[in-house]
Order: sequence, then C-alpha cells, then structure tokens
Amino acid sequence: MELVWHERAFAELTAAELYSIVELRERVFVVEQDCVYLDADGADRLSRHLWAARERGSILAYLRIVEAGVKFPEISLGRVVIAPEARGTGLGRELMRRGITAVGNLPIRIGAQAYLEKFYGELGFVRTSDVYDEDGIPHIEMLRTAQT
Repeated sequence: MELVWHERAFAELTAAELYSIVELRERVFVVEQDCVYLDADGADRLSRHLWAARERGSILAYLRIVEAGVKFPEISLGRVVIAPEARGTGLGRELMRRGITAVGNLPIRIGAQAYLEKFYGELGFVRTSDVYDEDGIPHIEMLRTAQT
C-alpha cells in the first residue's frame, strides 16, 4: 500500500483535508466505538496534524500534536486513529514513531485508552495515572520522558 505522509498546522489544512480528518475521527471514535462526545474541542486550532493517506485517497492514519499547556503541561499526541481497514499492518506504530520524531526530544504525555497500555509502553511511554473514565471508555495517562 503506497502512502503519502503529511504534517500541517491547522491554518495550513485545506477544507478537503480537514473534512477527511474529521470523517476518520468520527467514523472510529463516534460510530465504531459508539461514543457520543464533542470532537471539536478547540485543540485542533492549536495543534499540528500528522496523517498518512493513500495517494489521491482516504486517510488511513492520523494524530494531532497538541502544544504544551493545551491538554497537559507537556506536548501531547492525541486523537490517534487508524482506519479499520489498515489495522494490523504496523501503521499505528509508524504513525506514533513519526509523531514522536516530530515532537523531538521533549516529554510527551498522552491520554490513552487503557487497553493500549502495552502498545504505548513499547514506544517508551510509562503509565502515570489510575484508570479513569473518558466518555465511557477506560483511559490512563502515560508519559514519555525526553530521551538521553
């Protein structure tokens, strides 16, 4: 599968790119996970957006890099999503690696779905909270410290 990677600030997104991002996030987070929540939380405007798409096609992987102080004291990676048809291909790991690289050698905090603790742990994140409920889904906070 030939993919094209993109990284843009909110102001650099085209209307079509933003629509495709929202479409994937709603498809997974609202419909598949049966979770009614407000996706437009104001953080998108203060974030960089990283995604992989088929050439002239749909977005298969996406995350946002949120500035420090918006969600957490540290920079955070959020809204991490892989299209159902692309799961199990290693794309999620590649997406996270690219997100970590884009941040650089700074601490990164995430609010992760609890069942993904092992996945994020393999990428250097360490659990820092008890399980908490976010929109009916068990979550944990995890932190990846600056690497020496």
